[in-house]
Amino acid sequence: MMNKKRMPALFLAHGSPMNIIEWNTFTEALLALSGSLPHPTGIIVISAHWQTRGTQVTCTRQPRTMHDFSGFPDELYHIGYPCPGSPEMAERVRAALGPGVVSCDMERGLDHGAWSVQHHMYPLAFIPVIQISLDVSLTSEERMELGKRLSPLRDEGVLILGSGNVVHNLGLVDLDNEQAPAYTWAQSFDSWVAGCVESNHLEELTRYRLAPFSELAVPTDEHYIPLLYVAGLRRSDDMLTTVFEGFQNASLSMRCIRVG
Repeated sequence: MMNKKRMPALFLAHGSPMNIIEWNTFTEALLALSGSLPHPTGIIVISAHWQTRGTQVTCTRQPRTMHDFSGFPDELYHIGYPCPGSPEMAERVRAALGPGVVSCDMERGLDHGAWSVQHHMYPLAFIPVIQISLDVSLTSEERMELGKRLSPLRDEGVLILGSGNVVHNLGLVDLDNEQAPAYTWAQSFDSWVAGCVESNHLEELTRYRLAPFSELAVPTDEHYIPLLYVAGLRRSDDMLTTVFEGFQNASLSMRCIRVG
């Protein structure tokens, strides 16, 4: 049985920035999900939208809201997420990953991959949030190992979540129809990921380039990579659950996965 004091971990889709202002089945599911979780002492986000060489962590007391997208309605650019940061939690991350592994970023705010999902889960923005970057120099196996080393923070009530999309192909996205039917190839790859989760064969997720239609589903891997960090967070007694599944705009999988 899972330790009742242990915080679950999450892989969350974020999809289009339009989800920030829309009320749909996906954003409704995010709100319901937060209500099913223990109250976090802090939140660590690994987002598709911060890639670095070497791992970095945000160390500011008050991270700014980054509107790192363009071409969307003006309303989106006036929405903020004024949560506190936590240099103390950032230091815990640095200690968990070992000396010299993580550098501290005192300038960066929270990108939309980090704050857009929390906007629906924790709209009052009172929980401290920090971000960890995607280290482009790591292998898939090393990313899972990094997640494993972060896992003890779950026992301190910290919610660790990856934010991306299992399938993310902007070149083939149907911008005019959020409800457009998913492409067959997108459904195939998404089902492959679901199968790995349901069968508890998470190590298979590191071999995603051998999966069907990966070249279409993951043309660039930054939205998939957060899933590998989250897979590494799993303990042997954790249950794995898909808490939302579906597609938006034909080529964006909105699958969300709970660990524990």
